[in-house]
Amino acid sequence: MPNRSAQEEYPTWVGFVFIFNLIVGTGALTLPSAFSHAGWLLGSILIVVLAFVSYVTVTFIIEAMACANAIYNWERLQLIKRDRVVEYDEDSNVETIAEPLIQPGPGEDQWTDAIEQTPLNIMYCRNQYYSLSNKIELGVMANMFFGRVGRFLFFFCLAVYLYGDLSIYSAAVSKSLRDVICFHNHSTNASDDSDFTSRCWEDSAMSRFDVYRLCLVAFFTTLGPFAFLNVQKTKYLQLVTVLFRWLAFSVMISIATHRLFIQDDDSPIVPEKANMNGIPYLIGTCIYSFMCHHSLPSLLTPISNKRKLKSLISMDYVLICAFYLSLALTGIFAFADIKDLYTLNFVPNSDQDSGILKGIEYFLALFPVFTLSASYPIIAITLRNNLQTLFLDTNQLDTYNFFLRRVFFALLAILPPTIVCFFTESVISLVEFTGCYAGTGIQYLIPVALVYSARRTCVSIIGRGIVNDYRSPFKGNLWLVVIFGWTVACLVPVTINLTQ
Repeated sequence: MPNRSAQEEYPTWVGFVFIFNLIVGTGALTLPSAFSHAGWLLGSILIVVLAFVSYVTVTFIIEAMACANAIYNWERLQLIKRDRVVEYDEDSNVETIAEPLIQPGPGEDQWTDAIEQTPLNIMYCRNQYYSLSNKIELGVMANMFFGRVGRFLFFFCLAVYLYGDLSIYSAAVSKSLRDVICFHNHSTNASDDSDFTSRCWEDSAMSRFDVYRLCLVAFFTTLGPFAFLNVQKTKYLQLVTVLFRWLAFSVMISIATHRLFIQDDDSPIVPEKANMNGIPYLIGTCIYSFMCHHSLPSLLTPISNKRKLKSLISMDYVLICAFYLSLALTGIFAFADIKDLYTLNFVPNSDQDSGILKGIEYFLALFPVFTLSASYPIIAITLRNNLQTLFLDTNQLDTYNFFLRRVFFALLAILPPTIVCFFTESVISLVEFTGCYAGTGIQYLIPVALVYSARRTCVSIIGRGIVNDYRSPFKGNLWLVVIFGWTVACLVPVTINLTQ
């Protein structure tokens, strides 16, 4: 059922910050590498198109959220009608409930506060069905609007995406730690394959990949146990994190811009304009970089003034798209070799003098370690809970044995991504796969299916006469077909690239 527990509301600007903080993450650090594969012109065009498509599906999710609230409010009114005499005034479009309320029966606890506080004569306006006042998560909406097969596919797709998230976090953190620890060959442009053979230190037999694996094991043993617990993000943690991200990305853009101005005119860096072979890398990276759909109910519901919600989302997407373009374009014109994780271009070299510059470079190199380590336990717990929902009856969770409830699904959440990362350190490959396959499901297909089913359900239950103020501006079914066609167009080149 919807979460109607008391929660702290926050102003619109805080919601703006939260959405920015959610979207701008690991994917942004792989964009410069993806641009270097696809070319600066082709990359710029594709990222704008992908940003627009992501924005369209965000409006679908918001409309589906309002529809879910409408059904919830309608069902709540039916509960009240069973216990009170309701008179409907056709002229004022208002239902007057004249009898006193009785206490709700078993299983109706979620309405206790609202019913107890309702006065003798209340006016329930029918145009207030559609709202975003109740936090209804995507999983709840899937149960409301999808059949059994649809629900299974939803949770399966979400689980695959979260597995990919954990794999990306594990590889990015371990790779960043490895490159800070190893001082050998930092200044070379060696490929990832050389990490299997090149030594981490000149006087050591350990390769860079061996050290990467040791960092992965340390990361797993340090943060893995949190998957067995319950961890919640707070408003203040998010605000601190977004300031940290703004600082790191701003410094990277500033350093890259500085390098542009000090380049030797005799040998400037001239990246490609367009390379069709790089499209698969860029598609998966961009989809992953604009992901926020699965967390929208938690972020949007507490916003106190939702009248500016559409402009809030629009401004966030415009700002993030401009931010991504600035990061990627300055990077590919400033560095001849772009690492798959952009922060690795700022790892301190062993021959540099200590000072402010070296401190800044350490800060940037360790940026993924701090930010992703803070998010890893939350993603792991979310995946654990979704796996339980997929395979167990969550209404009878206490009836299962302790190992199944508290141990098995936590291990099932954290072990597979760690095993995958034990054999590969290619962050961009993980992002490409996660973004394009699980990402298109969550960002494209699920919003299309949700809004289509939500519209049909609301029409059949509530009728066509009630206006949904949160309806997407992309109203026609043609937009649903366009998004579905775009999904196929994204999957084809990535699938061809992976099979080669």
